[in-house]
Amino acid sequence: MTQEADHVVRTVRYVRRIGGISEFVSVSTNIAQRSVYVSSDGGRLCRPYIIVENGVPAVTQEHIDELKAGKRIFDDFVDDGLIEYLDVNEMNDAEIAVYEREIKEHTTHMEIEPFTLLGVCAGLIPYPHHNQSPRNTYQCAMGKQAMGTIGYNQQRRIDSLMYLLVYPQRPLVKSKTIEFCNFEKLPAGQNAIIAVMSYSGYDIEDALVLNKASLDRGYGRCLVYKHAKSLLRKYPNQTFDRLLGPQYDSKGRRQYKHGALDWDGVVHPGNRVLPKQVMINKYMPVVQNPPGVDANANMGVPQNVEFKDVSATYKMPVPSYAEQVMVTYGDDDAQLIKVVLRQTRRPELGDKFSSRHGQKGVCGLIAQQEDMPFNDLGMVPDVIMNPHGYPSRMTVGKLMELLSGKNALMTGRFHYGTAFGGDQVADVCEELASRGYNYLGKDMLTSGITGQQLCAYIYFGPIYYQKLKHMVLDKMHARARGPRAVLTRQPTEGRARDGGLRLGEMERDCLIAYGASMLLMERLMVSSDQFQVDVCSECGIIGYNGWCQNCRSSNKMATIKIPYACKLLFQELQAMNIVPRLKLSSYTKM
Repeated sequence: MTQEADHVVRTVRYVRRIGGISEFVSVSTNIAQRSVYVSSDGGRLCRPYIIVENGVPAVTQEHIDELKAGKRIFDDFVDDGLIEYLDVNEMNDAEIAVYEREIKEHTTHMEIEPFTLLGVCAGLIPYPHHNQSPRNTYQCAMGKQAMGTIGYNQQRRIDSLMYLLVYPQRPLVKSKTIEFCNFEKLPAGQNAIIAVMSYSGYDIEDALVLNKASLDRGYGRCLVYKHAKSLLRKYPNQTFDRLLGPQYDSKGRRQYKHGALDWDGVVHPGNRVLPKQVMINKYMPVVQNPPGVDANANMGVPQNVEFKDVSATYKMPVPSYAEQVMVTYGDDDAQLIKVVLRQTRRPELGDKFSSRHGQKGVCGLIAQQEDMPFNDLGMVPDVIMNPHGYPSRMTVGKLMELLSGKNALMTGRFHYGTAFGGDQVADVCEELASRGYNYLGKDMLTSGITGQQLCAYIYFGPIYYQKLKHMVLDKMHARARGPRAVLTRQPTEGRARDGGLRLGEMERDCLIAYGASMLLMERLMVSSDQFQVDVCSECGIIGYNGWCQNCRSSNKMATIKIPYACKLLFQELQAMNIVPRLKLSSYTKM
């Protein structure tokens, strides 16, 4: 209880600044509830700010020079009361200036650097303060899906799934955040020459046209690593799983499914593994004791042990290569075998790309280099992007990245697109013009098809593009017939389980609107879970095998076709003492 809330708050803050209490303790007043809040719980977001007193920042140039000379570290600034951490409650009654020139007499704190407002993902975006905000949010989500390098030990790791770019590059337009988080050492993208123009009609709706020669040279090429594993167990009844070598047919030729195996029953490192081939030829014991034989007799070893095939087979449609095989032992003395499979993929139609500005698109066409436009130096773009991607998205940062990237190529130095700063467009344009380029970054291109100059200047230059992990090869799926769920007898769901393609509610509505009743019938029943039941036309209850258990008669039974899920529903309702009755307009005697 206190009469002087402001005095208490000032005192606690003073004690915190001189190091009397932890720097992460925050104190603030709440006028609505007439209380003083002191927060010290973990998990609060606390940001460091420079303390400003009487319009003068506490941190001076001398302090900065000491930091550069290595005489100070960041913690010294906090200990000396020059910088303090504020949480969200304490920010409510603080006046924070973003830049030093904005300090007024009531200002209490100042930002150390404005770009620290952004996290790591947003910090990778060049010129984010010139983009519409949702685009930066999209990029924060997509940056995590970009393929790149994951570590210097990536070839030694055994992950269940790993996507790697073969030739990752450092971005030409970078930001301070990129340097701080060492993104340049493990980059996730490539600098592509972009032409912003309409070409071929295969680039509408954000689709991209890729240059085939660029793909041949390795643009967007990636490695996909997957792993297969198997555990060889020992069982209490003295039996154990075992590996068998490859099997041969009567003519001494190796069977197709064992084509990649080594003599020990595991795929040989370096071998090509084709679809439906075995990678680990494991057999599991099935103990069958004949009646009257004691299983514990004969030292506890079963008399006749049969083995069933539980081998790990390769299920993908495109071949892979076995990169490495690891054999080790688990905790319970079970042998663990892991096989790492490698695929090298080049971009194909439908693969997803994205710039760092939330401008995603799939590859719509791979064009021959000789058909693509070229400039006076003979340069051909790697990617052609449709200009309709700009007006509604308002990603001006992408336009600025192209200018800065083009200038970076000319000057031989990296340019900066740091948030709330970076290289200015006017300076970049002047420098481009001084080197003989159009100051707007546009080039005069010649059509590769007609040989005539295009009748417009084309925005042409390098932009950092990311290849995302969504590839057509991983999503390709179709099914004629296949597995069904046990309970409902409907096709299973999902690509991994070889599931059916769903005809949803909206598709159903369209079929009803068209009046395509038999197509609707086929899709929703015949191809799904059609089931034939016998129904009594007297009482309307489902019978069995031409017999109505309720009427004790088989005189008035009719055979109808309904979905199995419908029949299941009726039976579950009957289990709850609710009797659904089917009314039949006419019946046929069995």
